[in-house]
Amino acid sequence: MPATLAAQARIAPVSEPGEPLVIRGTVFAATGRPAAGVIVYAYQTDAHGLYPPDPGGSGRPSVRHGRLRGWARTDAAGEYRFDTIRPAGYPGTGIPQHVHMHVIEPGRCTYYLDDLLFDDDPRLTATARENHDHGRGGRGIAVPTKGSDGIWSVRRDIRLGENIPGYPAIP
Repeated sequence: MPATLAAQARIAPVSEPGEPLVIRGTVFAATGRPAAGVIVYAYQTDAHGLYPPDPGGSGRPSVRHGRLRGWARTDAAGEYRFDTIRPAGYPGTGIPQHVHMHVIEPGRCTYYLDDLLFDDDPRLTATARENHDHGRGGRGIAVPTKGSDGIWSVRRDIRLGENIPGYPAIP
């Protein structure tokens, strides 16, 4: 994780092949209010469905999550944003396009959320839809829209503690 974080971060570099994508969302506390200062971590595959290694490294992924990863800290309104590319599903599988997401609640806990999935992905089965409709951290299925500028946009709001087993009670 970088030493300093902002509410807007980049997962895929501008030069990364693929269709540009913006992920926006608001993080809400269990009380329903926007939560400032929460860290959202996201990582994903490239446009071919692979976790690419760092180009200057040994050819192995720099970490288990590959190099397409980013961290954002929610602003005073609980909002975050990632600029990236639209990922592909894993090659040779039925696994749909997705972005893995985690939250780090400073002074409290860290946990993973259900993956961000894309409503228009033909690999998104009825079972996957049902499982992600009310999952960890809220609904994980986003409806992508493509702007006139060619950039895809999705919204993934996060509800802290929602469907997280053992989540600490509100102090």
